[in-house]
Amino acid sequence: MLFSVAFMIGLMGSLHCMGMCGPISMALPVPNRTPVRVLQAAILYNISRTLVYMLLGAIIGLLGVSISFAAPQQNLSVAMGLLMLLFVIMPKAWTMAMEKRVGGQWAAKLKKGFGYFFRKRSLWSFAGVGLLNGLLPCGLVYLALAGALAIGDWQKSALYMGAFGLGTFPMMLSVNLLGNWIKGKSFYRNFYRLVPVFTLLIALMFILRGLNLGIPYLSPQLRTAAGTQVVQCD
Repeated sequence: MLFSVAFMIGLMGSLHCMGMCGPISMALPVPNRTPVRVLQAAILYNISRTLVYMLLGAIIGLLGVSISFAAPQQNLSVAMGLLMLLFVIMPKAWTMAMEKRVGGQWAAKLKKGFGYFFRKRSLWSFAGVGLLNGLLPCGLVYLALAGALAIGDWQKSALYMGAFGLGTFPMMLSVNLLGNWIKGKSFYRNFYRLVPVFTLLIALMFILRGLNLGIPYLSPQLRTAAGTQVVQCD
């Protein structure tokens, strides 16, 4: 259940990726831009980006395991759901300003790495671009990591972020292959308006998950304060 949720976060939120990371993916310096070479570069770029998400998921999952010893897992799930709600109701200008403030200096440092890989112009350099892209500050990734933190299991958190990365594949591959053509279509603007609604639904799911209502998949019994009961919920 949680993995499908992560996939849908990536799928719906990939419109955000398109606006933020689309210029990077479209600028990949593919030599002899044949369809096969472009597809190879796009796949390497997106796979490496997803691997970084999985690594971040594992790290944040270890943090979630540590927190779960101090507080019940259901409380963490509710807290992450409320954080997602806050992300939805905050004005977009605020979230973008926070994103820039949190990661502005870090992004500046990554630009040097991007320059190095863009100059290499080899097939494997596109994997390097994807690795650095996965480390760029991004509100959507923060949102996904909030869900991964609430899981309380580093392996499942890594898989959760992997599912999130796979959800971004269709849109990002389309950007790689079709460029600005897809961005100019009306369905892009209409679909983008649904992202806050979907984020709201995900936030409510995490809150319900933490309420321990005993509803299979939607609100299963989670770890108790003493950590004595764990019910699988994925």
